[in-house]
Amino acid sequence: MAYQLITIRQRLEWTAYVQRSIHHDFHHTWSYHSLEEDTDPFLFVFEEQDIFIALPLLKRAIEGTDWSDLTSVYGYTGPISNHDFGTFDEALIDRFRLSFLEFMKNGKHVCVFCRLQPFLDQPRLLEKIGGLRDNGQTVYIDLRMPIEMQRLKYEKRLARKIRQLRNKDFQIRETDSLSDIKAFSSMYLENMERNGASSRYLYNEAYFKRLLNTTEPDCRLIMVYDGETPICGNIIMYTRHVIRNHLSATAAAYIQLSPSKLIIDEISILARSLGISYYHLGGGLNGKPDSLFQFKSAFSDLILEDKTWCFIADQERYQQLVDARTSTQESTFFPQYRAPNS
Repeated sequence: MAYQLITIRQRLEWTAYVQRSIHHDFHHTWSYHSLEEDTDPFLFVFEEQDIFIALPLLKRAIEGTDWSDLTSVYGYTGPISNHDFGTFDEALIDRFRLSFLEFMKNGKHVCVFCRLQPFLDQPRLLEKIGGLRDNGQTVYIDLRMPIEMQRLKYEKRLARKIRQLRNKDFQIRETDSLSDIKAFSSMYLENMERNGASSRYLYNEAYFKRLLNTTEPDCRLIMVYDGETPICGNIIMYTRHVIRNHLSATAAAYIQLSPSKLIIDEISILARSLGISYYHLGGGLNGKPDSLFQFKSAFSDLILEDKTWCFIADQERYQQLVDARTSTQESTFFPQYRAPNS
């Protein structure tokens, strides 16, 4: 079964496959994967005649062994292709499955975790391999409807709040200035630390500079200003069909005012000007219907099912790694042997 691995050093090849896909996300791009420092990014490519299936992954060594496991970048990835998954016959899907299993065995990869792109029918391709898990729901806005109709779907309190914020004459604009990136970074870290976020989400100013200066033009920083003072910002990512909030932050002194509500409404206007069909707001923390989910669902009643792929290729080795952990607490974390200590 033919497959190849494109490394992070093969920028042109990686980019060519992504650009040839009929649907992809910024999270699939070489530029986004090039920001990874502690893992080994690569692109798994199954190719047969004029059809390819590409899957970006990160390789992580398993300490004390010659084995590894695979995960995905922060965001929505999963397989992409130059053909619609719905057109694949069962024989092709099975050949992809066998090719991927061969790759996992040859590479001594114990398991793979991946958060899937909810706008693509990736589960159809992966269900025969196994490991699909429900991860709650995710909210989106259909930008093909008129802006007036979109706003009629806002919850009444939200719509009233956005009108109040617009009356304050805040300025909203795209920026790539170093001072604004610094201000956003400061707001973001303060927000994350206040909320007790995991260290994996504590991105620094250098990271934001690299992210916003990638070769891909589809990543922007949108800021809200009170006079000349930055008070709120969103890093947005978009491709042909979907725009999404990647990371957001609000200055501590303005949290009660909620300018983040205004910026979402404004980004929906920007997205329309770019010809984008959907604004993906995302879901709750770890897929839960929490306050974050409620905040997002105030903008829209359109919901998609969110799924992750948690496939164990070597069950025996996986269980050995789990058993070697000092803690035996049941956990939904995947892989379980990497669950953070409570």
